[in-house]
Amino acid sequence: MVSPISDPSSNDERIDYLPRILNAHVYDVAIETPLEPAPDLSRRLDNRVLLKREDLQEVFSFKLRGAYNKMAHLTEEQRARGVIASSAGNHAQGVALAANELGCRAVIVMPTTAPELKVNAVAARGAEIVLHGESYSEAYEHAQELMHDLGLTFVHPFDDPDVIAGQGTIAMEVLRQHGRPIHAIFVAIGGGGLIAGISTYVKRVRPGIKVIGVQHVESDAMARSIAAGERVELSGVGLFSDGTAVKSVGIEPFRLVQEHVDDILIVDTDETCAAIKDVFTDTRTLLEPAGALAIAGMKQYVASTGVSDETLVAIACGANMNFDRLRFVSERAEIGERREAVFAVTVPEQPGSFRRFCELVDHRNVTEFNYRISDEREAHVFVGVSVTSRDEADAVAAIFRAEGFATLDLTDDELAKVHLRHLVGGKSVLASDELLLRFEFPERPGALIGFLQAMQPDWNISLFHYRNHGSDSGRVLVGMQVPEADRIAFTDFLAELGYRHWDETGNPAYKLFL
Repeated sequence: MVSPISDPSSNDERIDYLPRILNAHVYDVAIETPLEPAPDLSRRLDNRVLLKREDLQEVFSFKLRGAYNKMAHLTEEQRARGVIASSAGNHAQGVALAANELGCRAVIVMPTTAPELKVNAVAARGAEIVLHGESYSEAYEHAQELMHDLGLTFVHPFDDPDVIAGQGTIAMEVLRQHGRPIHAIFVAIGGGGLIAGISTYVKRVRPGIKVIGVQHVESDAMARSIAAGERVELSGVGLFSDGTAVKSVGIEPFRLVQEHVDDILIVDTDETCAAIKDVFTDTRTLLEPAGALAIAGMKQYVASTGVSDETLVAIACGANMNFDRLRFVSERAEIGERREAVFAVTVPEQPGSFRRFCELVDHRNVTEFNYRISDEREAHVFVGVSVTSRDEADAVAAIFRAEGFATLDLTDDELAKVHLRHLVGGKSVLASDELLLRFEFPERPGALIGFLQAMQPDWNISLFHYRNHGSDSGRVLVGMQVPEADRIAFTDFLAELGYRHWDETGNPAYKLFL
C-alpha cells in the first residue's frame, strides 16, 4: 500500500550542484576509493564491470561523505550546540565520525531493528544512541522531537543539498578515474541522496552515460513515486536491505531523480544474495544487502537488454554486514544466481529404481538430497543440483521425467526454499483436517513471542516451523487442524490476527512432503 505525500511548496530557484560537488569538504575524512575491475563478473556478463569500492571507507560505506560535508558547512555556533541524526546505521556512523573530527556532540536515533553491528559501531565512535521505533520513519520523527527539545542541528541522511553534494563526489571520482566511455552507472536507492548526487554530476559532465537506480522489491518508494509522478509513502518496508529501507524518499532527491535518472530497476532478495556472492568471488569482500543492490541491478540490466562489450560501473556502497545474515545469504545466493535448481522427484518403491535415479544425478554437483520413505508404493526425493541457467534446470527436469520419474520444479517455490527443504518426511496420519499457512512478520526482538501470543488455542497446531534469518522477515509455517465446520470462523480469525499470510494447503509440494 502507498499513499501520496503533500510536499511543502518551494520557490523555483534551482541549486547549482556542480560547484557544490567540486568544492565539497569530504577528504578530511573520506578517501578516494578505487574503481576496480571485477574480472569474474566481467567474463560472465560479457562486459567490462568496474566496482566503485565505497565499502573501503573508514565506516565501510559512502555515508561519511555527505554527513561530513553537511557538518563542515555548519556555523561554529551550530557545531557548539551539537547535531542529531536518524539512521538505520551507515549515516549514523558517518555523523559519529564527523562529530569526532569536528569536536561536537552527536545524538543518533536508530530504529530498534538496526543491525547490532551498526549500533555498536556508532557507539564506539562516541555518539549518544537513542533506539526508537521499528523503521527509519519512526526514528526520524522521534529525532525531530529531540532536535527541538535539545536545540540540536539535524543532519538529514539524504534530503539536504550539502549531503547530496557530498555523495556526488563519488561521481566526480568515477569520471576522473575512467576517462574512457562508460555505458551505465548503477546506484542503489534508499532515500535517494546517493543517486541524486551521482546523477546530477554525471548528467552535467558526461550526459551520455546512463544512470540507473536499483531498489529492493520491499523498499521501492522511489520507483513508485516516479511512476505516480509524486512522492508516495509505503505502508511498510522489508528489513533485508536495511540500508535502503525507507518508507518515503526525500523531496530534493525525488526532484533530481526525475530530472537525471534514466531508469530504476527492482531486484528481489535472491538476486541480492547472488550479487553479494559475486562481489565476494571477485574481491573477497562481503557487501551488505544494500551495498550489493547496484550489482544485482546491473546483472538484471544485462540479462534483459543483452548489452555486451560495454563498460558498466556499479557503486558498491556498503559492507556493514551482520554475521548472522550469512547463513541466509549463502542459502539463497545459488538460486538467485540461477546456479541451483531444486526438485521434488517421485521414485517408485521397487528394487533398483532408487539407484537408477541416483545414477541420473551422479555426474552433477548435488547441492541437497533429502529422502524418507512415505509409503509402500513410492518415495519422494527433495534434490538440489547445480545448474548454469534456467534453461539447464528445465533440461534436468526433462531428463528425470524421460526416465519415468514424476518431477516438480521447486526452484521458484518460496514454501520449498524457506521451509520444506528442512522438513522433508513430515507426513503424519494423525494430522486430519490440517490447513497449512505461511506467515510473515517484521523480524525484531520478541517478534516470535508476539506471534505465538496472538495465536488463539481454538484449533490444534499440528505443525510449526520457524527459522531466524537475521534481519530478514520472520517466517513461520503453521499447520492447524480445523474441522470443515469451523472454516468460516478460522477465516475470521486470520483477518483479526492481521499478519501477512498465504494459505499453502493446496501447494503440491506440501501434499508431497508434509
